[in-house]
Amino acid sequence: MSERGALRTRLELLAREVAKFGAVGALGLVVNMVVSNLIWRTTEIPVVRAGLMGTVVAILFNYVGFRYWTYRDRDKTGRTRELMLFLLFSAVGAVIETGVLYVATYGFGWNSPVQSNVFKIVGIGIATLFRFWSYRTWVFRALPAKEAVLSAERFLEQRRPSDEVAPGPVPR
Repeated sequence: MSERGALRTRLELLAREVAKFGAVGALGLVVNMVVSNLIWRTTEIPVVRAGLMGTVVAILFNYVGFRYWTYRDRDKTGRTRELMLFLLFSAVGAVIETGVLYVATYGFGWNSPVQSNVFKIVGIGIATLFRFWSYRTWVFRALPAKEAVLSAERFLEQRRPSDEVAPGPVPR
């Protein structure tokens, strides 16, 4: 495959991955906003805590979507490691997301329902960039490329006949 063709293939795969990540993320955004708004409107729980609760529910929803749809073709051997890293990076994303809402609410006093929703979405947007990078880099690791595996197998097959030593006298 030419260098240009290989680049095109990589870009197409990345575009597909971004689209799937975005689709799961968009559904997670809906879950996050619905849960947060339900808590804001039906309880006395403070805005930031309610927003964090919505984030936690969305994180659980997103894990299922990412593992079984977006990254279903990725390495599945270390599920415990994968889940721990997912939760760690999700927690960092939650801190980013909730931090934006916290600063808007308590730092600037912007806590009307519209303002809370706007800053919740801004926080989600910033955290999403971090999450995309960390999930694809550390959590859902790519399996080796099929071409690399095939070329390694071909190389090993070529080496086998020449590795055999012809029978003969043993030197003394």
